[in-house]
Amino acid sequence: MHKGTIVGALAGLLLGAGLAQAQTSKVAITAIVDHPALEAVRDGVKEGLAKAGYAEGKDVTFVYESAQGQAPTAVQIARQFVGDKASVIVAISTPSAQAVASATKSIPVIFSAVTDPVGAQLVKSAEKPGGNVTGVSDMAPFADQLALVKEITPNVKSIGVLFNPGEANSVTSLAMIKAAAEKLGLAVVEGPATKSAEVQAAARGLIGKADALFVPTDNTIVSAFEAAVGAAQQGKIPVYAADTDSVARGALASVGFNYKQIGHETAELVVKVLKGENPGDLPVVFAQGTDLYLNKGMAAKLGITLPEALVARATKVVD
Repeated sequence: MHKGTIVGALAGLLLGAGLAQAQTSKVAITAIVDHPALEAVRDGVKEGLAKAGYAEGKDVTFVYESAQGQAPTAVQIARQFVGDKASVIVAISTPSAQAVASATKSIPVIFSAVTDPVGAQLVKSAEKPGGNVTGVSDMAPFADQLALVKEITPNVKSIGVLFNPGEANSVTSLAMIKAAAEKLGLAVVEGPATKSAEVQAAARGLIGKADALFVPTDNTIVSAFEAAVGAAQQGKIPVYAADTDSVARGALASVGFNYKQIGHETAELVVKVLKGENPGDLPVVFAQGTDLYLNKGMAAKLGITLPEALVARATKVVD
């Protein structure tokens, strides 16, 4: 083969490799902490992209980083993803979304599992987000969740809410819980914990002050959920949760979203952005549908009888 032909062939191969590389989109995913609900979102995003025809390693590559509950680490991860020029950044949880949104005004940001994106100042409005950010909200059905508390344990008069006052979505959730509780005649006792190491003490502090504990979709509390359950068991009171994944971890019951499905809904937005749509033009998606999870084993430990009609309509019953 002529030397010029060889050089031309090599140049063609290199160009082809470069084009192939350019066609591979990098989806960087981050979460404030690792716990089942957020992990389900992450896995749902990957599944959703695969179902949309984006083959991992060919059409898309994934990078995942957890901030391990540390806000400064979330900021570092955000800056790292921006420096790596990710095609899209998926930020799971309010703290991670705020960190990423502050780090870039050009790279598309898709948040997920954020309770109040407007209150967290991630978007201008749910209908018209503006800028480079949109995503999926997991605004919980608190009225349904507290009605479930009354249905299972009708003698409950006060409910202790564990939450992180430093997490924006938790402050919003607490206000909504108080409004829903007032309509049901339930008193709310606050149990603040600013880090996972404080959760057990916060739960213990509610024993004797509340007839049941409630854990909203607060990443600090959920990451140390077993500690809250342990304290509640010592006080012989039930724990209810806003996320269904916590039922297998010791909550008595929950009516909430399927977080893997939230990941699928997040993936749909990612696909639109990868196809060229502007995230600021895509309305925020609010998670729909609720699953009912019950923990019969925990009910037995607490001496609580689950209504047969409730068990019959449950999506899942944990023994």
